[in-house]
This record gives sequence, C-alpha cells and structure tokens, in this order.
Amino acid sequence: MGAVSEILAVRSVDKTYAQRKVVDAVSFEVRAGEVMGILGPNGAGKTTIIRMIMGIIAPDRGEIAYNLPDGPSRGVPKSRVGYVPEERGLYKDTRVMDTLVYLAGLKQVDPVTARARARVWLERMDLLDWSGARVDRLSKGMAQKVQLIAAVLHEPGLIVMDEPFAGLDPLNQDLFKEEVRRLAAGGAAVLLSSHQMNLVEETCDRIFFLHRGSRVFYGDTDDVRARFGGFKAVLRGPGPFTELERSPLVASAGFSQGSAVFRLKPGVTPARFAAAVSPDAVTDEITVARPTLHDIFVGLAREVLDDDAADA
Repeated sequence: MGAVSEILAVRSVDKTYAQRKVVDAVSFEVRAGEVMGILGPNGAGKTTIIRMIMGIIAPDRGEIAYNLPDGPSRGVPKSRVGYVPEERGLYKDTRVMDTLVYLAGLKQVDPVTARARARVWLERMDLLDWSGARVDRLSKGMAQKVQLIAAVLHEPGLIVMDEPFAGLDPLNQDLFKEEVRRLAAGGAAVLLSSHQMNLVEETCDRIFFLHRGSRVFYGDTDDVRARFGGFKAVLRGPGPFTELERSPLVASAGFSQGSAVFRLKPGVTPARFAAAVSPDAVTDEITVARPTLHDIFVGLAREVLDDDAADA
C-alpha cells in the first residue's frame, strides 16, 4: 500500500468576528480514503471552519491547501469538492432528476453522464420512483438523500458534510453511514461535522474536537477512547456495591436500584477491577468497556466549561 495522500490541509487558521476569535490556530488534515469528524459544543467554531474550507468566508490568517488526485489547487477547487450544507439548498419547485442534472452540470458533468449516475444513486437510495417528482413533494429525509446525491454526483475527491445526519430516522442514518463509508472506501476524503456521537464513532476514522475555536484533541477514534477515559464498569444485581466507591481503582460512581456504574481510573484493567468486587456482593452481571465517544465528549465539554467558569 502506498503513502497516505493528504487531500486537505488546514494550517494555523484564525478567524475573528467583532474582536472575538472564533477559530484560533486550528490545524488538521484529511486524507484520501478516510472519514474525519469535527466535533465540539455549539459555538465551538465547527461551521466557521467548514465555511472557510468551502471558500464561503476567508481566514484572517493561516492556510487551507487542497491536493486533489489531479493536482493541487491554490483556491477552492469547487468542481472537485462536494458539499452537504447544514441548511439544505435544493430548488423546491423543480423535479428531482432535473435538479441533479443541473447541479452536476455546474460541476462540469455532461447531462448524459449526470443522468446515468443519478439513476444509479436514486435506485441505491430507493428514490428512483421519485425522480420525476418536484423537490417540495419529498419528505425531509428524502430531500436529504437528494442533497447527498447532488454533492457526490460529480465524483469529488473531497466531500464536506455539515450535520449530514440531522433529522434522519434510524434507518436512513444507517443508510447514510454506509454511503459515507463507501465513498471513503472508494478513495474520497470525507470531512463531516455532527452532534450525534454514536454516528461519529461508527463512521469516523479520526476526530478533531474543539472548544471555543481551539483544539482539545485530535487523533484516531480508538486512540482517543483509550487516552481520554478509563474503563466504565456496570454491575447489576442486589449487591451491595457501595464499598467499591471508596476503592482506589474508582474515579467516580453512580448508584440506582439494582445496578451501579463505576468510572475506573486510567490504567485500571477490567480484570483488576473484577478481582476487587467482594465475593459477598451478589452480582448477576458485570460489563466493563471503554467509554463511548459520547461519554468522552460530555466529560471534556464539562471540563472546559468548568475551566471557563473558574477563569471568569
């Protein structure tokens, strides 16, 4: 396998509005064949970064470089980039197929090729029977499928998605996940922003977490889970489990009727914790797992908010 190709590089980018720095020296890259997620609380700067990448606004400082398979570009190579905006942008009074062919034409795809590709995508998305319908006749989920098709019909090397899962039912969320992974497997670099941590965890190879415009962490999803959280242990049964709260292995504990949840300190293994459970505690079930990305996101968000409050 050859060297990993860096399709997009964001280097030390700053953006300030009304004397408030909303993006502060942010740097990351997106590689061919991967899905990279941008995460952060509301107001963290995610959409601002995406808008700078898409050339909608310009950074105050720093550089955004594009190195698509057919060569580098100084500006945004719009005919080689696909964009799914948070606010959907379809022409509501036009028919689905006509909309897709027109938008593909703006990306330099001829009508015959665009129509053939659109039929394949519409069939894959179970929308072929709606190809002649006006866009305003579609449900929200169906319109989002058309928006995704419009973003990829010209077969871009870089695909940028801002909240692509918002408003989708679980079935269509799974369909979008599969398509995002398929696009990456085909060699595209995919950058997405989402608040839905379970979907990010199941879809993204790497993640970039920011707060108030600055990087909190950046790396492989599995590495982040290993680095930022000890294991979570859940014990179910009559117990009692309260004595474990005082264990030097435990960082925090929570109790409810018939169960207890323990956050283990970094470095504490599942076997070590299981050995510490008293044989006198009646236990029906013990599960120990790495924290989810949601757990880490919430924990880090609380930490940075607490730090902000302490500095105020």
